[in-house]
Amino acid sequence: MTIKIKRIYEPPADSDGIRILVDRLWPQGISRYDAKIGFWEKDTAPSTELRKWFGHKPERWQEFRRRYRAELKHNPVANELRKFARRRLVTLLYGARDQEHNHALVLAAFLRQHSRVGASHHGSDAARGN
Repeated sequence: MTIKIKRIYEPPADSDGIRILVDRLWPQGISRYDAKIGFWEKDTAPSTELRKWFGHKPERWQEFRRRYRAELKHNPVANELRKFARRRLVTLLYGARDQEHNHALVLAAFLRQHSRVGASHHGSDAARGN
């Protein structure tokens, strides 16, 4: 099974499989209808404290990844998402502008690492989130 990663602002595609929003907050400027999501798993997102600390500052990326992976290890919703992704094609949706430094990369890598599921980001390797 493949886990894809995509900005929620990109148009939905049949190849997305089940679209799962993994942001804690609903992305601005997009309606729930246009988002075409299957699920909103906000509890897989980084804690509010971690999200605010990171602030999408690339110099904090390494430490953010470490802290977020630690949160995921103790997150039962992430474990359920891992099991779900094993059985279906899923696309993790996120709202961040930065496609190289965002929590969806870390989450996809975590899910892949803990279930040996492939991951792709528009055809590229999502290992950047590892």
